Amino acid sequence: MSLTVPEAARRTGRNPETIRRWIREGKLRAHKVGTQHLIEEPDLAAMTDTETEGAFAVPAAWRSTWTGEPMPDWVTLVRRSRTRG
Repeated sequence: MSLTVPEAARRTGRNPETIRRWIREGKLRAHKVGTQHLIEEPDLAAMTDTETEGAFAVPAAWRSTWTGEPMPDWVTLVRRSRTRG
């Protein structure tokens, strides 16, 4: 199934401009039909999986706190706090 940019944005909880930026940068495949970009669901799923698992890679020294404990996943924590309403 194909999704429009606004539909993809709703599914991922992102701004439509973020989806358009991913398309322009070549990070997300899309087909243009008239004036709209259409995104295949598997392509969107692959992009969001990649984005959460590796796009925010940090240096090894930043992966633990000064006490040696693992650093919290701040991106995930902020996203959860935003979806709780």
